Amino acid sequence: MTPTLHHRIDGPADAPVLVLGPSLGTSLSVWDPQVPALARQWRVVRWDLPGHGGSPADLLPAGAGIAELARLVLDLADKLGVDTFAYAGISLGGAVGTWLAAHHPGRTTSLALVCSSARFGEPGPWLERAELVRAHGTDPIAATAPARWFTPAFARADAFVAGQGRTDREAYAICCDLLATLDLRADLSRITTPTLVIAGREDPATPPAHARELADGIGHARLLELPHAAHLASVEQPQAVLGALQAHFGAGWTGSPGTAVRRAVLGDDHVDRATARTTPFTARFQDFITRYAWGEIWTSDVLDRRTRSCITLTALVAGGQAEELALHVRGAVRNGLTPQEIGEVLLQSAVYCGVPAANSAFAVAGLVLRELEEEGTY
Repeated sequence: MTPTLHHRIDGPADAPVLVLGPSLGTSLSVWDPQVPALARQWRVVRWDLPGHGGSPADLLPAGAGIAELARLVLDLADKLGVDTFAYAGISLGGAVGTWLAAHHPGRTTSLALVCSSARFGEPGPWLERAELVRAHGTDPIAATAPARWFTPAFARADAFVAGQGRTDREAYAICCDLLATLDLRADLSRITTPTLVIAGREDPATPPAHARELADGIGHARLLELPHAAHLASVEQPQAVLGALQAHFGAGWTGSPGTAVRRAVLGDDHVDRATARTTPFTARFQDFITRYAWGEIWTSDVLDRRTRSCITLTALVAGGQAEELALHVRGAVRNGLTPQEIGEVLLQSAVYCGVPAANSAFAVAGLVLRELEEEGTY
C-alpha cells in the first residue's frame, strides 16, 4: 500500500470537507483550538508534514518542491474519496493551499491562508537552517522557536516547542530546502477561489507585508490582521482565528450565511441556546435578526469586524443593555479586540454616553474578561 500523510478526521461523515494544513515544525495539533467548533459542521481533515507528527519521513524526496508536497495532499484527498474541499493552512501549509488553488482550482472551493507567504524570504537563511538541522538535529531550532512563533506575552509555548524537537531532521531540512526555492508570486493572479488572508501583526517569520502581498495578488481576497499575534496565530489568538474561519467558510455551513457569522461572533453555545428556545411566537424575530443583522449588516465588508464590535459595544453602553453587552464583549474578543482596546472603547463611551453608563459597562466587561482569562481565551 502506498504510504500517505498521517491525518486525523473529525466531524460528520456526510459534511462538506475542510482540509487543514500545518506550519513547519508543528503537527496537526496546531489546529486543536479550532477543530471542536469547526467539526460541528465540517468533516475536518488535518494532516502532518513529512517527518512531522505521525507522517513517514521519506514521503518527500530530497529536492522536492511545493508541487510534490501539494500532490501528497491531493493523494490523501483521493484516498479519502474527496473530490472538492475547502482549505486552510498555516505558513508552509498555507503555501500548499496557494499552489493547489492556482494549479487545481477545481479541487478547492474556498481558501484561508494563515500567517503564510508567497515567498518566504531569501534562500540563504533557509539553506543555512537546513544545514544546521542536518548536522545537529532540530533541537537548536526548537530552542529559538518561541521567539518566532509567539509574542513575549504568550506563556503556553512548551508543548509546541517539544513537538518540533521530535521532528525528523532530514524531513525538516528538505522542507527548508523547499522554502528556499519557493516563489508563488506569479501564481497569485491565477487564483479565483474565495480567499481569506490572516496575518499576525507581530509575526517575525511572515510579517504583515507578506500577507498584504498575498491579498493584493489574489483577486477579491480579504485581509485580516490580528493584534498581539505572532506566527502561530491559531494558537495565540484561537477565538479570533476561529471566528474568521467560520465566517469565511460560512457558505459551507448548515443554515444561512447570517447563521455562520452569528456563530462566529457570539459563539456556538449562545446560538444553540437561542435556537433551542425558539418558539412559534419568537421564530419570526429570530429569523429577522439572523437574516438582517447577521446576514446583511455583519456580513458586509465595508467595515471590518473589529470596527463593528467597537460600534456595537458603544451602542450597548448607550442603551444600558448589560446582558447584550456581556455577550458582545465575548464577541469583541473573538473578533480580535484586546482587553486594553475594549477598555478604551468603554472610556470613549464615558465621554459621549455618560459616566454612569460607562461605569456599569466596565463592571460587566471586567467580569466577562476575568471569565475569559480563566478559560484561557487570551
